[in-house]
Amino acid sequence: MTVIAVIDYDMGNLHSACKGLERAGATTQITDRYQDLIQADAVLLPGVGAFDPAIQHLRSRDLISPIRDIIASGKPFLGICLGLQILFEGSEEGMEAGLGIVTGIVRHFQPEPELTIPHMGWNQLQLTQPDLAIWQGLPANSWAYFVHSYYADPTDPSINAATVTHGNQTVTAAIGRDNLVATQFHPEKSSATGLQILSNFVASVQQPVLAGR
Repeated sequence: MTVIAVIDYDMGNLHSACKGLERAGATTQITDRYQDLIQADAVLLPGVGAFDPAIQHLRSRDLISPIRDIIASGKPFLGICLGLQILFEGSEEGMEAGLGIVTGIVRHFQPEPELTIPHMGWNQLQLTQPDLAIWQGLPANSWAYFVHSYYADPTDPSINAATVTHGNQTVTAAIGRDNLVATQFHPEKSSATGLQILSNFVASVQQPVLAGR
């Protein structure tokens, strides 16, 4: 059975993410122990809330270096929502440095007439890495569920695995690089599309190397 460690740092609804992974056939383990993360087949970093508290909670549990080490080791790793944003170098939302695993900054949506902030609800994905493992079996322009006021702006846009357009702004919806995948949207709240994405991630964990770039 595929074991996926879900990082517990008091920043999100861990159980909804676990439920989605379990429906996809994985065994989940909610933990903040380094040894559990090392022994798991894959690691999930969820997150809901603000950037600075997330970094502070990770630091208080001595999880920053382990997360960097795990991603560098090649272990399959999935970030969700705030779990994508804190992989970057910093955010306009706060003052803390991010994990710096991906170069770039998390930015606030620019105000526009009639633009709703936060970006909340269903929106269509534009896949920019269509061969990435987590997209397998999804139709073009699939719908996913978003809740965010800030978006990741990578220095190298080729890391974008999908984008989404809100108002006149097209921004990062997901990133993919080697063993690392992260989504700005919530797969666990994205109905059949989200379940397919989580199922694809679980299936990819069973492969020697996560499919993708």
